[in-house]
Amino acid sequence: MSDIIKTEAVVLSKINYGDTSSIVSLYTESDGKLSVIVKGGRSSKSKTGKIIDPLNHLQVIFYKKTSRELQILSDANLISHFVNIKENLDATKYSFAIIELIKTLSPENESNNKLFNGLLKILKMIDEKNEAPAFLFGRFLLFFLSELGYELSINKCVICGKNVTPDQTVGFDFQSGFICSDCFVSHTGFESISPELFELIYCLKANKSTKKFNVDLMDRFNLLLERYLKFHVNDFKGIQSLQIYK
Repeated sequence: MSDIIKTEAVVLSKINYGDTSSIVSLYTESDGKLSVIVKGGRSSKSKTGKIIDPLNHLQVIFYKKTSRELQILSDANLISHFVNIKENLDATKYSFAIIELIKTLSPENESNNKLFNGLLKILKMIDEKNEAPAFLFGRFLLFFLSELGYELSINKCVICGKNVTPDQTVGFDFQSGFICSDCFVSHTGFESISPELFELIYCLKANKSTKKFNVDLMDRFNLLLERYLKFHVNDFKGIQSLQIYK
């Protein structure tokens, strides 16, 4: 027997299935990430199929049966399609990177209201142009790491426990986190982090202004965090959306 679930969702991806249907990955408020089939969704007469596109915020109704991996979508209504995101290349790139991370790394059928609300919040901020998309992506990435259980502590050296300050070059251990300048000098094998990059990471994590930084520095930040994720998640291959939209 199936349960009828009505919930909000963000579309993560959509692929063709059969002659007229689609398989859609959703991040839902009620059940986290799940896959649904939209029967006849590619028909020109399908109202539902026309609004199910990646990034769209929807209210959906689906038939949930725990014994099957693919649920059946019954209905969907559009809440927002973030029109400003889709009219700006940078906004599109970083927004697709966000939903790619959720699709790739979040567990199936595991609700997380904090992550769902965080996803909606960051998409709205990008759409409203509150800050450059690159920096908003960085803020979300640090938040997402904490939700995955890989939160970075930036205050204390992971070796000696002393305060880590951005006025000197510090180190980064991909297994544990940041290393103070003294330990970085006395140990080997750690990544070098410039004072400017460390200050950027601090501002992103502490929700402080990033106006003084340039977007090129964000590329170094993204590379660092990609390598950190690859170290901890064996199957993670990097953020493909950032390469596609280069």
